[in-house]
Amino acid sequence: MNPVLHTRELSVGYQHKIVVSGLTFHANAGEILTLIGPNGAGKSTVLKTIAAQLPPISGTIALCGDSLVGLSPHEVATRISLLLTGKPAAERMTCFDVAATGRYPYTGRFGLLSSKDREIVHDALCMVEAESLADTDFRCISDGQRQIVMLARAIAQQPRILLLDEPTSYLDISHKLRILTRLRTLAKERQIAVIQSLHELDLAQKFSDSVLCIHAQRAERCGTPEEIFSGDYISTLYGISTGKYDPLYGTAEASPVTGKPRIFVIGGNGSGIPVYRKLHRAGIPFAAGILHENDVDCPAAHALGAKVITERAFEPISDATYQEAETCLRQCEAVYCSLPAFGTGNARLAVLRDFAEKTHLLIQDLQTWLRSEMESTCNTHSSLTDH
Repeated sequence: MNPVLHTRELSVGYQHKIVVSGLTFHANAGEILTLIGPNGAGKSTVLKTIAAQLPPISGTIALCGDSLVGLSPHEVATRISLLLTGKPAAERMTCFDVAATGRYPYTGRFGLLSSKDREIVHDALCMVEAESLADTDFRCISDGQRQIVMLARAIAQQPRILLLDEPTSYLDISHKLRILTRLRTLAKERQIAVIQSLHELDLAQKFSDSVLCIHAQRAERCGTPEEIFSGDYISTLYGISTGKYDPLYGTAEASPVTGKPRIFVIGGNGSGIPVYRKLHRAGIPFAAGILHENDVDCPAAHALGAKVITERAFEPISDATYQEAETCLRQCEAVYCSLPAFGTGNARLAVLRDFAEKTHLLIQDLQTWLRSEMESTCNTHSSLTDH
């Protein structure tokens, strides 16, 4: 490891009012450190303090072995580049001109670009795949494109530490993945320490080498993604009371529809997930099973279903589990099977499906059943209103 940033017992804030305290961490060259936490936790304040835009209230910050407070603004600018969230104003400037402002720490007071400076700016635009925008007026591009050009500006500054406050804001999913992939490549190839804040927890989990969690005015936890995104910690960090966060897949799910299950879904291997979501949107409580505990359907079924019947991973479906499923199935109004085929591991699900068919509970078309249920509900409501 090659640490280029150290903080010790750092407290940050505004006008001597502490926003975050207890910040003791380091950032390594070639790695990405991501700050996560609820809105208003102070992530942006931490980044601005590291960038010397705000004075630390207490504690120390060391950049490449030197105390931040002892560095001149020029020395800070050659070591740190900061990209903040927002819509920068740039009157009568092309995208190349905006990206070229990243060279100002090196060009002198007149800002005259050398051929080497222009080459560096061009390379930065190419790295974020924005070279085609070079001659375009910065005011005439989308918010997402502006974010990309501002990232090129930060890269052109050639910092040792790159600070980014929500770099994926305004970007569609394709550009989010592209930017984060570029940042990872940039960190590795140029041995830059990238420190960013993100709201997209799934991306923070996938693209970070380490994660710093900020909560309740303090640095609550710091570790690898595997350490942070486990158990119920993320739900606690964000105070999730509505819905559920799945740390395994990095996804959030809505709260289940409560009540007695009206339909039993025989699923598995991912086939049940779209069915669960469709029933949830319709407000219909459902039961799901029989799912092995390691089945990909399980997280969504547990999050959205009124009842889920499971079997231990890698074990054949036992008589007791089958009977539990059949009993639950009998109490439902309908049964839908999303599985297109059955194998040796779930052969008893075929038996369960045949039982549902013999008892005339099995439906073939879920959409038709849902439409019928909605019409019945509307008619009942209309009748009650008339009376």
